[in-house]
Amino acid sequence: MKDLQNFKKIVVLTLFVFLITNNSEAHEKKGSCSNHETFSFFCDLCGCSTSSGSFGFGTLSNANFVGVRYIYQNFESKNGIFENSPISKESFNTYQLWAQIPINNSFYVSANLPYQDLTRNFNNVKENINGIGDASLIGWYKLPFYKKQDENTVDFNNEKIASGHSLQFGLGVKLPTGKFEQRLSDNVNPGFQVGTGSVDGIFSLGYNYGGNMYGVNTLISYYLKGENKNNYQFGNQLSYSVNVFRAFSTQKMNIMPFVGISGDVYNEIEQYGETLKDTDGTIVNASFGSELAIEKFIFGASYTLPLSQSLFGDNVESKQRISVYVNFAL
Repeated sequence: MKDLQNFKKIVVLTLFVFLITNNSEAHEKKGSCSNHETFSFFCDLCGCSTSSGSFGFGTLSNANFVGVRYIYQNFESKNGIFENSPISKESFNTYQLWAQIPINNSFYVSANLPYQDLTRNFNNVKENINGIGDASLIGWYKLPFYKKQDENTVDFNNEKIASGHSLQFGLGVKLPTGKFEQRLSDNVNPGFQVGTGSVDGIFSLGYNYGGNMYGVNTLISYYLKGENKNNYQFGNQLSYSVNVFRAFSTQKMNIMPFVGISGDVYNEIEQYGETLKDTDGTIVNASFGSELAIEKFIFGASYTLPLSQSLFGDNVESKQRISVYVNFAL
C-alpha cells in the first residue's frame, strides 16, 4: 500500500513537471511530432545485474516527452552444476514513468522511476516481489555539428546549417529508491531484486546521425556501482549499442522501424570486500522494433533476443525482452 501511494505521488509530480515545461521557452520551438529533422535514440540498457530500472533514456524521435513504458523480461537460472539441476523460471515486469525535459537548446534531463513486479517458479514454488525500483536522473549536453559553408557564398542571414551529426555527453545518478533484500542475494540470478540499495554513477557518451530518411545511433555507458548498507556491491557495468533506422514520413505521421545490436559487460559482485564467484558475465543482443509518431503522441515497441551470452557462470540464461511505450511530446 505504501509503494502504491508513493507511485501515485510520482504520477502527480510528473504531471506537474509537464505543466511547467509545457509553458517554457524550450516548448515554444517544438511542433508536431511528425516533423523531425534529426533523431535521437538511446537503446535498452540494464541498470543492475539482469534487473534494470533504466533500459534506455529516450526514444527514436527527437521530441522531449513525458510517458509510460512497460518492459517484460524472462530468464532461466540453473541451481546446481549438473545438466539436470533444477531450473528457476523468472519473469520480470517493469512499469516506468519516464521523461526527457529540456533545459535549453544544449542541455536536457532524462529521468525515470520504475515499479518492479518480479516472479519466479522454483521446484513448483512461486515467489513474487514487487515495489518501486531504483530511480535515475541524468543530465545531457548535446554538441551538434554544422555544415562547412562555402567561402565563395555570401550568407546574409549568417545561419548555421545542421549536418545531422551530433554528440551527447551524459552524467547522472541512480538512486536507492528500491528495496534491496539480503535474503535474495543467495539466488543464482542476483538481478532478482526490486532495487540495489546503492547510489550509482552513470557516465554516457553518444553519437547520432539523422538524415531525412536514415539514421545511425551509438551509445556507450558506464555504471559505477556503489556499496549498499548490507556491504553488498553489484559489479560495475559497461553497456553499448548501435542502431540503424529508417523514417517513413507523411503529413500526419512518422513511422520509424529500426534494427540494432547492444551488449553488456558485468564485473563481479563484492560483499564485505570479497569477490563473489560466478557473478560476472557478458551478453550481446539483437533488437528490432518501430516507433509511430502522430501529432503529439509517440508509440513504440521493440523486441530483443540474445545472440550470445555468458552470465553468472553460465547459470543464468536471458530469454527475451519486450518493450512498449506511449509518450506525449512536449
